[in-house]
Amino acid sequence: MKRLYILIGFSLLQAQSEPVNRATFRIDIAATDEEVVIDGELSETVWENAATAKNFFRVTPIDTGLATTKTEVKLAYNDDLLFVGIICYDKVLGKRPVESLRRDFSFPKNDNFIIFMDTYNDQTNGFAFGISAAGAQWDGIQADGGDVSLDWDCKWYSAVKKHDDHWVAEFAIPFRSIRYQDGVDEWGINFGRFSLLQNEKSAWAPVPRQFKHSTLAFTGTLQWDKPPPKLGTRFSIIPFLSGQGSEDIDAGTPADSDVDSGLDAKVTLSTSLNLDLTINPDFSQVEVDQQRTNLDRFELFFPEKRQFFLENSDLFASLGSENIRPFFSRRIGLATPVKGGARLSGKLGSNYRLGIMSMQTDANEETPASNFTVATLQRKILTRSSLSIFLVNKESDLQENANGSENSYNRVGGIDFNLASADNLWTGKTFFHQAIYKNAGDKAFAAATSIKYNNGTISSHMGYSFVGADFQADVGFVKRAGFHRFGPHLEYKFYPNEGKILNHGPTFRFDNVLDEDLKTMDRELELQYIINWLDRSKLSAELERGFVKLLAPFDPTNTGGDTLAAGSAYNWNEFSLNYESDARKTLNFTSNIRYGGYYNGNKFSLNGTINYRVQPYVNLSISTTYDKIDLPEPFESMAFLLIGPRLDLTFTNKLFLTTFVQYNDQADNVNVNLRFQWRFAPVSDLFIVYTNNSYPDDFRTKDKALVAKISYWFN
Repeated sequence: MKRLYILIGFSLLQAQSEPVNRATFRIDIAATDEEVVIDGELSETVWENAATAKNFFRVTPIDTGLATTKTEVKLAYNDDLLFVGIICYDKVLGKRPVESLRRDFSFPKNDNFIIFMDTYNDQTNGFAFGISAAGAQWDGIQADGGDVSLDWDCKWYSAVKKHDDHWVAEFAIPFRSIRYQDGVDEWGINFGRFSLLQNEKSAWAPVPRQFKHSTLAFTGTLQWDKPPPKLGTRFSIIPFLSGQGSEDIDAGTPADSDVDSGLDAKVTLSTSLNLDLTINPDFSQVEVDQQRTNLDRFELFFPEKRQFFLENSDLFASLGSENIRPFFSRRIGLATPVKGGARLSGKLGSNYRLGIMSMQTDANEETPASNFTVATLQRKILTRSSLSIFLVNKESDLQENANGSENSYNRVGGIDFNLASADNLWTGKTFFHQAIYKNAGDKAFAAATSIKYNNGTISSHMGYSFVGADFQADVGFVKRAGFHRFGPHLEYKFYPNEGKILNHGPTFRFDNVLDEDLKTMDRELELQYIINWLDRSKLSAELERGFVKLLAPFDPTNTGGDTLAAGSAYNWNEFSLNYESDARKTLNFTSNIRYGGYYNGNKFSLNGTINYRVQPYVNLSISTTYDKIDLPEPFESMAFLLIGPRLDLTFTNKLFLTTFVQYNDQADNVNVNLRFQWRFAPVSDLFIVYTNNSYPDDFRTKDKALVAKISYWFN
């Protein structure tokens, strides 16, 4: 079987196409000695002489012809800063839609401009900087060809000046805030504009509409008059001080208070390689997870939000696949606090990327102290594909039992091949992972292969994966073991020549999970029809045929009630209807209705979110999930309700207050989270966070906590 995956991987290598020619779209950038004031005026002489990128192409709703909303971009630089000047003209006049003043705004809900920089010239990794028409900043690190992680923040400067028929933005991006190849005088670059008034997305270098306009395969060329400056070794220190008070009333523990401190440090080793250090990190300011009603037989996945783990996180987080992850950073510090850690990451030359991270956690009465280390080396292959090797290691200060049942270590190593053709039409992945721990069996490995094709009209995907019964990844996220899984996915879109519909078409999905004896455990057959309108609203209808054979007893309500017997099998049909309204409107909503069989009974589900904004200062949303389960005796029928009202107040682009309430019927809990943030300097914040958990029947408090934290970025 191992030979099979290796052969598939080599066959995928042959699927690459010729590189994209960037020469057609080229803009020059020259150094300046003039002082540039970031005020949104573009009044300096340097802007008069700078080359201009204009004549943007439409990306959506159609990807032919020039954009009707004109955009102009100019660039300059000095020894420390990259300057960008932008003029965004409006063809349709009126109040420009913006959701809020919060950093890293929602792209489809704000008039905005974004610059995408392929600083490594690998058409895979880079940086993105954007601004909304209201002046809110948007920044992220790019990986996997164009995906942007907005959890990454850096220090940069911007300003916006609004006019009746256009708006002007000005950027100053420190070279030390980004990473790039030393001695290279060309970068890949593209500029994206989204005009909600015109409902038009455009880009300087044309991008096919089926792809995000952040896709680095379609960038033009930024030609420097000389290579950007060498940075040398530089340091940034971000100390913090926090104080907290908490009380666990249910546990009967008295109120307690504590003062803590720690720091993060960034060491720029070169223009493309950096070292991050953390001592006694504090993650109290991290936004609370959005709760979900859990009716699944397996663990739910929640994304990482802690800042330290996010820069170059794709080196670690992209290993494996969605449900077969050998490394999942939220396992670190889950049961005990993190004492400290270090991460070395970045680019080595033009073809290699390196990531090494080591974290040490403390111990408590139930969990021993542990060290978590992950290392990966990625090699660029052909135009945009890559090959990665990695090792994940967990070592615990654990005394093994006499019978050897306790493992003091768990390791997973492997190889991943990521396919991305030059034109991005073909993407795919093949990997093989081996788990190593005491008394591991001969099936302690996982492997998968997948291939996807998308030309805008036809989108198809085929994947196969296998996880051995002995595969164990203590620092990963693997929902189950001992199975084969395969299934095709096919989608077709019709594009009408006129009318209000942008596109419509059917989707077919088949997902089949078999045990190691190739007997079906789970199966889903899904037919869906999707209609997308020009105003960005969307309607879909879905029919699904499901089958499950239980390998263990299971309570279908997840409340500790009666269980369905292991070995029992169930077939059912479901129908669902989903609608998303025009998000440009101040009042918009999404809704989903689902009804059908559920194991030995039936289930009715209603999910929806209503959003209302008083732009740009107030954004109110209410998310609701209702599940009604009808089961035959002796099982108890149940209804679960999850309501999550959220109020976002953005007083300025530096002062925010978020109030988030979550009523969870299944968990018998009401959670209140108030989060105040003042960004008093670039990437320097004061946070005040209050949390309270109480019983929904009488609102009697279970526990509560108040935390204040201040941090400052010293260069």
